[in-house]
This record gives sequence, C-alpha cells and structure tokens, in this order.
Amino acid sequence: MTKEPRRPGRHFLQIPGPTPIPERVLAAMNRQVLDHRGPDFQELGKRVLKGVRALFKTEGPVIIYPASGTGAWEAALTNTLSPGDRVLMVETGQFAVLWKQMVDRLGLTAEVIQTDWRIGADAHEIETHLKKDKAHTIKAVCVVHNETSTGCRTRLDEIRRAIDAARHPALFMTDSISGLAAADLRHDEWGIDVTVAGSQKGMMLPPGLSFTAVSAKAVAASKEAKLTRAYFSWDDMLAMNEQGFFPYTPATGLLFGLDEAIRLIEEEGLENVLARHERLAEATRIAVRAWGLELNCRDAKYYSPAVTTVLMPDGHNADAFRKVVLDRFNMSLGTGLNKLAGKAFRIGHLGDTNELTILGALTGVEMGLELAGVPHKKGGVQAAMAYIADSAKPATAKAA
Repeated sequence: MTKEPRRPGRHFLQIPGPTPIPERVLAAMNRQVLDHRGPDFQELGKRVLKGVRALFKTEGPVIIYPASGTGAWEAALTNTLSPGDRVLMVETGQFAVLWKQMVDRLGLTAEVIQTDWRIGADAHEIETHLKKDKAHTIKAVCVVHNETSTGCRTRLDEIRRAIDAARHPALFMTDSISGLAAADLRHDEWGIDVTVAGSQKGMMLPPGLSFTAVSAKAVAASKEAKLTRAYFSWDDMLAMNEQGFFPYTPATGLLFGLDEAIRLIEEEGLENVLARHERLAEATRIAVRAWGLELNCRDAKYYSPAVTTVLMPDGHNADAFRKVVLDRFNMSLGTGLNKLAGKAFRIGHLGDTNELTILGALTGVEMGLELAGVPHKKGGVQAAMAYIADSAKPATAKAA
C-alpha cells in the first residue's frame, strides 16, 4: 500500500463541534490527576463550579457530569418529570428530533410543533398551544437554543414571554449545547428552569463534560418526579458540589481543561466572546450570499452565531463537495443531517477561532466550489474580507 505523503500545516476543523482546542487548554489537561477527595481537588472543584455559573449567567447551581450533552438531556427529563407526563417540543432540526426520541423512550408523552427546519422555535405557536392546555397537564416546554444541524437559533427570551403570556406553569428547558459561550444565554434573566450544554463546542474542550444549570423551581420539581434515575440524580451531585466534590470519580483531566477554558473566556470577556461569534457568523453569511448560494436559515431573526448551514444547488451533492474540500485543502466541513443529508453543508465558526481562521476556511470553501463544479459566483471571500476589515476599524475611522 502506498503511503500518502505528509500534509503540512494544520487541519482546518470547521465543523460545528467538536471544535479546535486552545494550546493553553491542552497544556492544562496534560498533568497528573489529583486525589479527588483531597484539598487540592476541592479548590479546583469550587473554582470551576463557580466559574461556569457566570457563563450561564445564573446564581444557581450548574451540575457537571462526565457525559456528553445527551446525558444532560436525560438528567433534565428524569429529574423533573414522571411517567406519562406531557412535554411540549418544537422540531427545529435533528437535535430536537433526537431529544424527542429520548422523551419517547423514557415513557413521557411528546407533543411536537413542526417547522420546516429553516427557523427557530416560534414563540407565538408555543403560546397558542399552551393556552389550549387549560388543565396545565403539559409539564415542560423543551426547545433547542442553537440548532446545530440547521444554523437556526431560537430566541429564548421570546419563549419565556410566551410561557408567561399563557400563564402556564410548565418548566422551561433548553438545549444550549452549541449555544453556551457562543450565543447570548441568560439562564436567570430569561426564567429558564433547565439549561443543558456540552464541553466540545463554544467551551473549547474535548467531548466528555456536560453542564446542567437548574433553577429553584426545577430542583423543587425533582423532589416530586417519579422517573427512575441513579447516575444522573441531581440530589447526589448538588449535595457533594456544595463542598467542591463529586459523588463519584470525576473527569479530572477535563476539569483541569475546563478551569483553563473559563480563564480564557474571562480574559477575553464573555461579552467580547459573544460579539466575536456574531461578527464571524455575519462574515460567513456575507460570503455565502456573494457566492449566490442559499442559507438554510430563512429569517435573519434566527441566524446562528455558531454555525452557518448552506444549501447546495439542485443536482449537486454536499458530501461530494465536502470530500473535495477535505482531499484538496485538508478542511472538514459539517455534513447535512437527516432531511438535509447530501443537500447542505455546515461551516462552524465557534470556539477558539478568529478572523483569519474564518477567512482561511471561506477560501477553502470558495476554491472547493470551483473544483467541485458547483455553480457559484466568485468573490465571497473578498466580500467577507471587506466586512471584517471594516469591522476592525476604530469607530472614529468608520464615522469618517
């Protein structure tokens, strides 16, 4: 077998997660583990449990599981609900579909509001549905904050207002796995009861940690919930976390990395991090429009700051295009999922990324479109570059 020659330079990982890991985070994880019942670990535990709360903008607890975001989904449901409970969900994309499948498997009853996968959850439809539930038998409203498959973000503040307008007591749960540290998220201010997230997206860590921010209302619901839980019980975690410890062996190496990732976000400033994501997302969308291609998200209100999903022209396969880009330019783009399979590709622009990284990625896309024979106009990279250069100017220069 002929060995392929070495490919110089780094691989461009432009999928919407896992995302590239900063060198400082890698270095932080490259150390000996601690006694997870000792004082040094206790100091680390207290520090990360406090630091992560600021990212959710909550004064309440954030539970950290050694699990993917799927584990946090299960914890959210099993700790707050009982067999047969009705759950209102909105199918905004593939991850909403998967969450609904979990609801079914746990013996809950899902009521699903459908979309065309080109918008986020519509607050008015949720309000209308809840108003019909006069007996308040719906126990939870579950929506995906940032739908990674479609490039659409749900406006959580609007969902909160819709639940309030319906005067409905349902718990408000959201999946912000690709939203945390990438999209504006205000757990307390927006009255969210359960927010779940993962380590491998905006948090700039490897997969393996999940985060669950919980309100006092959610904790109270957990005292009455009847679904079976063991590993994912909040009670055990909350009790041990108060002292900086965990009820079972934690993922110490990932917690070292989490500590450093929180520090990086604090040094940049969370609001600056969120503004950077919005800026790079807009640059990406400008390039897509200049190429004459179509954004999957059809309403600017729902644009995602974490990922842009691009529809392929009729007669052209997105996966064939992605293969050209990978083979020729050593760049991974996100695949289309479920009903978007073969019909769309995704450009991730979240985590530890900057203007030059995105311009490099967009250059790879534009060259790939040419080599793959995908109909497009030239100049997408130039348009994005002009936007980025203008946004970098001081305010006084822009005014002039």
